[in-house]
Amino acid sequence: MPPSLRIAGIDYGTVRIGIATADLSVGIAGPYETYSRRSERLDADYFRALAKEERIGRFVVGLPVHLSGGESQKSLEARNFGDWLTKLTGVPVEYFDERYTSAEAEEMLLGAGLTKKRRKERLDQLAAQIMLTAYLEAGAKNQELPDSID
Repeated sequence: MPPSLRIAGIDYGTVRIGIATADLSVGIAGPYETYSRRSERLDADYFRALAKEERIGRFVVGLPVHLSGGESQKSLEARNFGDWLTKLTGVPVEYFDERYTSAEAEEMLLGAGLTKKRRKERLDQLAAQIMLTAYLEAGAKNQELPDSID
């Protein structure tokens, strides 16, 4: 993947999808958006545009796994979403452990003193940022792939 391309971290949800982005040359993840799902057609339009406009060269989809490391029903849903994303955009997908990201994001937002409404608006994208940061710290910032859950 050329260094000018970016990575998008995805915190998959059936209602909302948190998105964070990072440029490999900088190696820092930032929140991008919380996308509210609408319909398969509108979701497809959104993710095609995201991949093109943000020059996404890799998606990293968080896998919600059990404390034991075993995959859950939500993991299967996230993998199905990742497969759909690759077919839709042609951009490869990696999977990465997202255990504790939502809890960590909630704790950070509570500490910031945000209202419940503001926390809900930012929770998913912050969880995506936390997961993408962990992915980068595991080795992706040097353009080597970290261990993926496969």
